[in-house]
Amino acid sequence: MAGSFTAEPTSAFYFDLASPLAYLAAERVLQTLPIRAEWQPVLARELSNAETFEAYRCRTEEEIFRAEIERAARAQDLQPLKWPNPFPFDSGLAMRVATYAKSIGRTVPFVQAAFRQAYAGGRSLEDPDFVLIAAAACEMHPAAVLKGAELRSVREQLSSTTARAAREGVTDVPAVRIGAKVFVGARAVEDAAVHATAVGTG
Repeated sequence: MAGSFTAEPTSAFYFDLASPLAYLAAERVLQTLPIRAEWQPVLARELSNAETFEAYRCRTEEEIFRAEIERAARAQDLQPLKWPNPFPFDSGLAMRVATYAKSIGRTVPFVQAAFRQAYAGGRSLEDPDFVLIAAAACEMHPAAVLKGAELRSVREQLSSTTARAAREGVTDVPAVRIGAKVFVGARAVEDAAVHATAVGTG
């Protein structure tokens, strides 16, 4: 059974494993934010202004986007970015597992492993095998992971977390909330860090 979920913290980092921008933010957030932020899995497709990574006007526009993400990964000294096939992928299962991981206190290690499977390893998280590999990297048992991902409580928690995030002003991922202030987009982590430092949150 999944454990009880923790109360909403003062600060939060919102992500969806389908988003390469959230991957880049996840690799910066622990080092950049001057305060602790709870990692909150949300379904980006249920947010009001989420990027779907599907609506490119032409192949050139898509190639420019991919090149920008690859360049940003290099600037962060990450492994060369490899695009999963398919991309975009359906992150539903992976996000339920992230929610289950949160219930047992393993959000960050699972999410980091899963993001790296997707964008450093080029493996689609639509495939349960790659989700389970990420889970195994943080000592989550495959049978427990698959069972946990199908629990009604886990599905309801992911849905309610997404709905609450939307009410609080999260329109896309990555996003960071510091108190009542929400920062969204590629610079969310840095903008949130500046704000947290300015207001002395911590």
